[in-house]
Amino acid sequence: MIPIRNRKKSLEVTVDEMRNFAFTYVEKYAPSKQQLKTYLLKKYLKTSSPNVKKQDVSNLIDIVLSDLEKNKFINDKFYSESKAKSMIQRGNSINKIRSYLFGKGIKDEFIKETVNKIREDNSDQDFFSAIKLCKKKRIGPARTEDNRSLFYKKDISLLARNGFDFETSKKVMDIEKNEYLKIINLL
Repeated sequence: MIPIRNRKKSLEVTVDEMRNFAFTYVEKYAPSKQQLKTYLLKKYLKTSSPNVKKQDVSNLIDIVLSDLEKNKFINDKFYSESKAKSMIQRGNSINKIRSYLFGKGIKDEFIKETVNKIREDNSDQDFFSAIKLCKKKRIGPARTEDNRSLFYKKDISLLARNGFDFETSKKVMDIEKNEYLKIINLL
């Protein structure tokens, strides 16, 4: 029978453990700073003993996060740009990208910087993203001509739910089939 030791962990051991958990999580998921903080907080509140204060754990997590940020293991600016780029390739709107990044805990300055960079690269990015979404979901100009008028409201609402404004949605829905095919070939 193995004797049960009732010793408290030292602060250094806890920080080292936390750093190892953080490295493992960063290696696997490439998270934002806020996602990593939430993960570590949940992990340590589940496993820690009841006499440990939440504020102490939070302070230790902040120390580990600042160390990881200083060593460039996590970078919210890079996270913001890379997620925005992948979301644009999938046909998401700028509004949807903005709300996604905000939900992941990215600072407003990085979100604004990313959105401005997207708009500099292509001033009408939402239009092209909406075209990609139409192709992917087979809505709007991707439908056969006899079904387009029947599903007009449904298609506009799908575009709205994906973060496109009314003007962009209407512009995409009013495109002729042959013009749509030309745009798709360019993308």
